[in-house]
Amino acid sequence: MTDEGTSIDATKPSIARVYDYLLGGKDNYAVDRKVGDVFKRDLPGSVAIAFANRAALTRAVADIARNTGIQQFIDLGSGLPTADNVHQVAQRYAPSSRVVYVDHDPQVLVHGRALLEADERTRVVAADIRTPEAIHDHPDTRDLIDFDRPVAVMFSAILHHVNDDEDPAGIVRYWQERVSAGSHFFISHFRSGDNPQTTEAERVLQKTFGRGRWRTDEEIQHLLDGLELLPPGIVPASHWRPEVSENQFSESGERELTVWEHLIAAGLARKT
Repeated sequence: MTDEGTSIDATKPSIARVYDYLLGGKDNYAVDRKVGDVFKRDLPGSVAIAFANRAALTRAVADIARNTGIQQFIDLGSGLPTADNVHQVAQRYAPSSRVVYVDHDPQVLVHGRALLEADERTRVVAADIRTPEAIHDHPDTRDLIDFDRPVAVMFSAILHHVNDDEDPAGIVRYWQERVSAGSHFFISHFRSGDNPQTTEAERVLQKTFGRGRWRTDEEIQHLLDGLELLPPGIVPASHWRPEVSENQFSESGERELTVWEHLIAAGLARKT
């Protein structure tokens, strides 16, 4: 993986830039659009995964900022800045909120720092989530985050890029052991649907990036072992604490989802 001194390589696709392209962003290159177009052409509903994930993250940050008293966030694998970034949502409800963004993609670092240079309550840390101690001990993290007070640790669409032999549960456990009681953990993750769409999407990611692991609801929940899983549990992201509006839901109380929306799950847990 890259480090802080690595320059942007426009000849190789980037997970962050492909995601940006699927969300309709402009911070991507032809090589990223080529990969994104595979999803758009061969898996046309897959773009809904990106939007469902982003919307769930926004709701989670708002929920935490409004209802828990937590005013410090660590966003692991934050990706390229877009509308309603974590600090913008959190500060909307709790103006004193502080946010550390973590990513190793050079373009994410450049754009993130440009966006946040005037905000004293945010930092962008160049690190790989697979080396959590480097994040925890980074001077910017230590300067902004008080680990004696509850923290919101956000794993939005990142742990499915950590292969099984890289111990994603161990990464969550590292943070669990270092934050105080009352801290919250948000996770969104590719959800195995045992169908052709899941198989093909996983194949494309593995072929392109050498990583991309779909997991079952039980496997996703296992990543949060030792934490109290909060309602409604691990569910499709679009059904995770949705904002109710007229005609949005079926008679059962939940809007009918497409097969693609079922392929991204979300959950929130608390350290007791």
